[in-house]
Amino acid sequence: MIEYEDLSKLNLSFAKDFHAKLEEVLTSGWFILGSEVKEFENRFAAYCDVPFCVGVGSGTDALMLALRSFSFKEGSEVIVPSNTYIATILAVVNCNLRPVMVEPDPESCTLNPAWIEEAITEKTVAILAVHLYGKCCAMDEIRSVARARNLKLIEDCAQAHGAMYKGQKAGSFGDYGAFSFYPTKNLGALGDGGCLTTRNDDLRNQITLLRNYGSREKYRNEIAGFNSRLDELQAAFLNMKLPSLDRFNQHKRNLARLYTENLRQDFTRPIVDKDYHDVYHIYNIRHPERDRLRKYLLERKIETETHYPIPPHHQNALKGVFEHKSFPISEKIHATTLSLPISFVHSESDIYQVIEIMNKF
Repeated sequence: MIEYEDLSKLNLSFAKDFHAKLEEVLTSGWFILGSEVKEFENRFAAYCDVPFCVGVGSGTDALMLALRSFSFKEGSEVIVPSNTYIATILAVVNCNLRPVMVEPDPESCTLNPAWIEEAITEKTVAILAVHLYGKCCAMDEIRSVARARNLKLIEDCAQAHGAMYKGQKAGSFGDYGAFSFYPTKNLGALGDGGCLTTRNDDLRNQITLLRNYGSREKYRNEIAGFNSRLDELQAAFLNMKLPSLDRFNQHKRNLARLYTENLRQDFTRPIVDKDYHDVYHIYNIRHPERDRLRKYLLERKIETETHYPIPPHHQNALKGVFEHKSFPISEKIHATTLSLPISFVHSESDIYQVIEIMNKF
């Protein structure tokens, strides 16, 4: 069986160091916002080529806190891609803001800059650009629209640790970059975790307040904040894994190249462009007979995943939010997408085996 992912095997190489770090944190007796969190914030900020990073409880929390920090008027509109994972949209809805979906580019599957302008109204306050599957959005064009229309720009980098556009890291283009460290991410913790990156010291200070009950000093609360702090132990684990991130990403890029060069032409593969340094959190192909293909592969002991089977506007959780609206490009992507095995623990031999079987479909 070629599993889609094996997190146990992925983290096994760190096990000895993890146990030692656990003992170290336990002995310190400091479990919230300690030295490990501070060290990770400094190191990840440097990795993303920005001055500041603030650790928070999850990637979704990162998006919500970013939106909260601007104190937008209730009902204000936020541009989001129509094919994103629902967490992006839930962050907007749970801040009492209105998501306005814009279709993606059908080739890159990322937010199409050409269609943002027509979705902007007098209520629009922000663009939430999602770097989906490990590919950055076309940030020059998106940033240009945001600046021209005086809109805030937030990057959803949950799947894009180390991804670049024209040599610039994801998380360094907008007002904020929101990252998730969910265990399956290219840089994954052993539980939930997230962070926000920013170039703006005032925004950094605002998030630092918001994540900790609105408090800088114990028992003194300056604003109505939340409890969303990157766990000290998870930060310790992330500190140990961060030096390996580029190695993880390069391995996934090598495996992606094998798929791209050797899969049959009727499998729609991710586009490759010199301006984009993709990190392939997901290697997504598309095929009109996706469900039959997935069954065929599983019968031959190859596991796959579907990211994502249901378009956001068809989810019960968002019933009424996008009433009477159609998003045909998104619907086609969700109906045909299939994610192939491409983790750090997969070998080239594994990928060649997947290719061989797929090309006989």
